Amino acid sequence: MPVTDAVTSSPETSRRSRRDSGRRPAAAKGSIPQLSRRKVARAFPAMTLLSADEIESIHHASLKVLSEIGMDFTLPEARDLLKAAGADIQGERVRFDPVMVEQLITTAPSEFTFHARNPENSQRVGGPNMMFGTVGSPPNSSDMDGGRRTGNHRDYQNFLRLAQYFNCIGFISGYPVEPVDLHASIRHLEALRDMVVLTDKPFHAYSLGAERILDGIEIARIARGISAEQMEREPSLFTIVNTNSPLKLDTPMLRGIIEMSSRNQIVCVTPFTLAGAMAPVTVAGALVEQNAEALAGLAFTQIVRKGAPFIYGGFTSNVDMKSGAPAFGTPEYMKACIVGGQLARRYNVPYRTSNTCAANTVDAQAAYESVFSLWGVTMGGGNLIMHGAGWLEGGLVASFEKFVLDCDLIQMVMEFLKPLETSEDALGVEAIREVGPGGHFFGAQHTLARYTDAFYAPIISDWRNNQQWLAAGKPEAMQRANIVWKQALAEYEAPPLDPAIREELDSFVERRKREGGAPTDF
Repeated sequence: MPVTDAVTSSPETSRRSRRDSGRRPAAAKGSIPQLSRRKVARAFPAMTLLSADEIESIHHASLKVLSEIGMDFTLPEARDLLKAAGADIQGERVRFDPVMVEQLITTAPSEFTFHARNPENSQRVGGPNMMFGTVGSPPNSSDMDGGRRTGNHRDYQNFLRLAQYFNCIGFISGYPVEPVDLHASIRHLEALRDMVVLTDKPFHAYSLGAERILDGIEIARIARGISAEQMEREPSLFTIVNTNSPLKLDTPMLRGIIEMSSRNQIVCVTPFTLAGAMAPVTVAGALVEQNAEALAGLAFTQIVRKGAPFIYGGFTSNVDMKSGAPAFGTPEYMKACIVGGQLARRYNVPYRTSNTCAANTVDAQAAYESVFSLWGVTMGGGNLIMHGAGWLEGGLVASFEKFVLDCDLIQMVMEFLKPLETSEDALGVEAIREVGPGGHFFGAQHTLARYTDAFYAPIISDWRNNQQWLAAGKPEAMQRANIVWKQALAEYEAPPLDPAIREELDSFVERRKREGGAPTDF
């Protein structure tokens, strides 16, 4: 299926050149203020909630879970590899010798580069580095005009266009919304082709059986125009492996680890440990389970291939004990984010976490839960931030308005992380001398030289006074976001793609479609 045009009700506007300062010109009519494309890194140590001794207590409790209770691995091939490495196998249950785990987890790299087809968009993963991705995998999409609807190919492509347009988005987390109108057997082929054509940022492929992940690996290789050998040296694709909490790794996920790790591609094992539902009701107990499952996944990747890139995934939160519904952006979620980061640093591997909320619409709840999530993510040392933009309804909906709101929040985080300048000029002594007692700085030369980009220019926030706001019709944040996402689609430009690569990509996708793609039972 060919890539379709974006549909938007806003007028076409030309794409603007960026300022050297890192923002689009604020004075340009119709322009969206956004930061320049840049690498994001923390200039300060990540926060700690637990002492080193307390982290060790979680670590040893996790090893106790793995050695005494064990974890189910449903793929026979995986169990054979684990047995050869020294694990105790009884049926599907695998028990790990703590010494074996301690040895295996030392070989994963602490940092690595995640390569994009556009080298400028390649990302360093680990250490102080941060990268924010799109929302991934909601079955529904929504906007103010069309309301809530089943995910579809047009919305999927438009979310990709927004991901390419906004510089703060560093990677594609998966399908920003599930394109349900594409048959499941070929969905991955069309969706991955769209990722390559509509964006030039690094991306994700789903571990849903050998065919889908192997197709993803080949599409990532074609996109970069490199050999399989070069791709093996340069990780160019990542996959999220979700454990079936509690304590189970199923066949499609294990197959994904085998195919990806054996080719030196990036695997992020993320337990889905909701305290009170799939994990103990205490945050500490849920973290023990998260850690045990993540360590089992880490150990298995290193059995498949020593040194294969691995990301420690944390997704521990709590549930509403009245309804059983997942809760996000909570104090418990923030604590789990921060302690998860401490555990990842204990094992010297990169850390994945997420920007989440449980709100049903783009309202105050959506904003404050996402701000709390981002606070935990940032202070906790997150490296790869899934669901950075667009997540709504606990992950059931990808919202166009929320996507824009989240981009504004991410940009604020980026500006917060930007080191404070303390040069002689920035200290402003001469400006203070010029103005003197009782004056003002609006007309000072120091101000005039900097006023256009002295401070962060928000995408959504409305800083007009009350009279101006009333005269404008009292617009609220969701209305502003609705205008902005349409404007962004109008300004979107597809990134360049070598015609030979496009031809090879189309040839591969069409051949695999003729072959039936991935097997399904419908």
